[in-house]
Amino acid sequence: MIADRLGGLAFGGDYNPEQWDEPVWKEDDELMREARVNLATVGVFSWALLEPEEGRYDFAWLDAHLDRLHANGIAVDLATPTASPPPWFTLAHPDAMPVTRDGTRLVHGSRDTYCLSAPAYRTAARRIASALAERYGDHPAVAMWHVHNEYVTLCWCEHTAAAFRVWLRARHGSLDALNEAWGTAFWSQRYGSWEQVLPPRATQWHRNPGLTLDFSRFFSDEVVAAYSEQRDAIRAHSDRPVTTNMMQPGYQNVDLWALSREVDLVAIDHYPDRPGLDAAADVAFAADRARSFGGGRPWLLMEQGTSTVYEQGRTLAKEPGEILRHSLGHIARGSDGALFFQWRQSKAGAEQWHSAMVPHAGPDSRVFTEVKATGEAVSRLGDLAGSTVTADVAVLHDSDAWWALNSDGLPSSELGYHSALRNAHRALWDNGVVTDFAHPEADLSRYRLVVAPALYLLSDAGAENLRRYVVDGGTLLVQYFSGVVDSRGHARLGGYPAAPLREVLGIRVEEYRPLRHEERIVLSDSSHGTVWSESVRAQGAEVIAAYTHGALAGSPALTRNHCGTGDAWYLSTQLDDADYTALMSRLLDAAGVGPVRPPGIEVVVRQGEDGRCWQFVLNHLAEPVPLPEAHDVLTGGPVRELPPGGCAVLTGGPL
Repeated sequence: MIADRLGGLAFGGDYNPEQWDEPVWKEDDELMREARVNLATVGVFSWALLEPEEGRYDFAWLDAHLDRLHANGIAVDLATPTASPPPWFTLAHPDAMPVTRDGTRLVHGSRDTYCLSAPAYRTAARRIASALAERYGDHPAVAMWHVHNEYVTLCWCEHTAAAFRVWLRARHGSLDALNEAWGTAFWSQRYGSWEQVLPPRATQWHRNPGLTLDFSRFFSDEVVAAYSEQRDAIRAHSDRPVTTNMMQPGYQNVDLWALSREVDLVAIDHYPDRPGLDAAADVAFAADRARSFGGGRPWLLMEQGTSTVYEQGRTLAKEPGEILRHSLGHIARGSDGALFFQWRQSKAGAEQWHSAMVPHAGPDSRVFTEVKATGEAVSRLGDLAGSTVTADVAVLHDSDAWWALNSDGLPSSELGYHSALRNAHRALWDNGVVTDFAHPEADLSRYRLVVAPALYLLSDAGAENLRRYVVDGGTLLVQYFSGVVDSRGHARLGGYPAAPLREVLGIRVEEYRPLRHEERIVLSDSSHGTVWSESVRAQGAEVIAAYTHGALAGSPALTRNHCGTGDAWYLSTQLDDADYTALMSRLLDAAGVGPVRPPGIEVVVRQGEDGRCWQFVLNHLAEPVPLPEAHDVLTGGPVRELPPGGCAVLTGGPL
C-alpha cells in the first residue's frame, strides 16, 4: 500500500524539473515543504532526455533530482516516458507512427505519436522501462512506478491490421466462425482468407458492427498487453507497486475492468467538464468508478487540475474552495491521496495554460494559498489510509455494451453510453447515495438496488445473472434499449430484452420508437420523457406509468414485476432529470436504502478494518448546514455547522 511508504495519504503531483533551472529548483524545495507535498510524479514526458539516442542513456540529471527530492522528504512516483517518443524514434521508425482511420500517417510534433502494435515501439518501450527499473528499482526515493500516461492512441495501420488478425484467429478459431459472428452474409462481406480482414477504417457508409466491436476488444487487449510488458520489465528489478493512470469516462478505448486487474492499485486522472454542482457530482462519478474498478480497495487520484474545468472548448477556473472540496470528494470515496498535474505551471510548450499547483503568478496567489490549505488538510487524514467505502447500490457498466452502442446504424444517434451512466449516477448522487459500479456478470448479491441504464449488449451469462439477482431478493431497474443484442452483437429474436431478463421484468418489447429531436412526451404519472419510447407489452408486470398520446397511448412506459423475492422495474423512455431523480428516490425507498439527503450536501463514510469511521461532509450549497456536534479531523476541534462551501471530516458519532 502506497500510504505505508509515505506514512499517510499522498499529496503532490507531476514534477518536471527539466523545464527549469537551479534557482527554481531551490524555490521548489521550499514551496513543496510549505504545501506538505510528499509524492512527486517524475519523468512522464522525459524520453528524449533519458535516451537522447537509441540505446544511449543519460541518467545523471534524473539521479540528481531523485536524490534531491529524497533529501527533502519527498517520495517519487517514477514514470516510464513511453507516451511521448523522441524525434529520433520517428526518424528511425516511421512505420511506427499512428495512422488515422482515413489512412493519414501522423508525424512527430505532439505526444502519443506511436502505434501501439508496432514491434519497434513495443521493443523500445520495454527497453526504456527495463533500463529505468534496473537503475532505480531500489532507489530509496522511489515509492511506486507509473507506466506510460493515459493510454489512448488508436491506430489503423498495417501493423495494427496484422496484430488484429492474430487476435481474431485466437478468438474465433476459423474464418467460418468469424463470418458467422460478424454476419458477413449481409452486403457481400464474407471473408475467404485472413488477409482480406482489415481494421474498421474509413468506409463509404456504415461499417460492420461485429467488426467494430471486435476491433475495440482487440485494441483494449493491446493496451493491457503493452502495459503488462512494461510492468513485468519493472518487476524484474523492483518490488515497488506499479500502475498507470486511467482517464475517465470514455477517453480511452480500454476495458477498465481488465486493465484494473493488472495494476497494483487503480489510479485515475480527473478533470470535470462542467462547473459548480455538476463538477462536484462528476468528481463523485469518477471516484466511485475508480473504487469499483479496484474491487473496493483504496485507489489513487493521480491527476486533477487546481483550476481546470473543461466546458465546450473553454477551460474554466475553479471557484474558491473547490481545490479542497474536489480533493476531499475523491478521498472520501476511497482515494489514498490527491495529486495534481502539475507542480509548476509551464512557461512554454503545448500545455503552458494548463493550471498547476504553483501558477504563473507564483506562490503569492489564490491558487497556491488553496493548495497549501489542501495539503494541510490531507496531512491530517493519514489515519484513514487503507480504509474503505461500502455501497448498497450499483450501476452496471460493461465495456462491451459501450463499444456495441458505438456501432453505426442504430435507431437513434442520441443514445450515449457514458451519458446514460452519468445520468444514473447523478440521480443517485442527488439522492445522497454512494454508488458502486459493477459488471453485469459480477456477484451482485450485496446490493439492495441495481440500475442498468445502457445494457444494449448483454451476454447470456449477464442476463441469467440479473434474473438470479431479482429472484434472490434484489431490486433491479432496467432501462430502454437494453439486452437487445448478444455478445456477438446479434439481435435477440422473439422480442426484447434477452429471455431470462424478460421473465423477471414481466414485459416484452416489440418495437422501438425513437422520439423526434427535442420532442417531450407526458406519461400518465405526469413525468416527462425524451429521446426514446418503446412499444411494450405487459406480461405479468404492473403498469406504473403509461404513455398518454400517439400510437403508444395507454401502453406501458414504466413497469414493476415481483419475481421470486425481488422486484424488477423497466423504464422504456428517458425521463427528464427531475423525474428521473424522483424515480430513483422511489426505488431507493422500495429497496430500503437510506438515508436520503438533499442535493448539494454530500456525506460519505470511510471505515477502517479496526471499525473506526470517518464521515466526510461536503457542503456544495450557498448556505450553511447545521451538524450534530462532532470532532472535525480537519480543524482538530468540535464542529456544529458547515459554512457555504465548507468541508469537515467527522469522528465520534453518526450524522
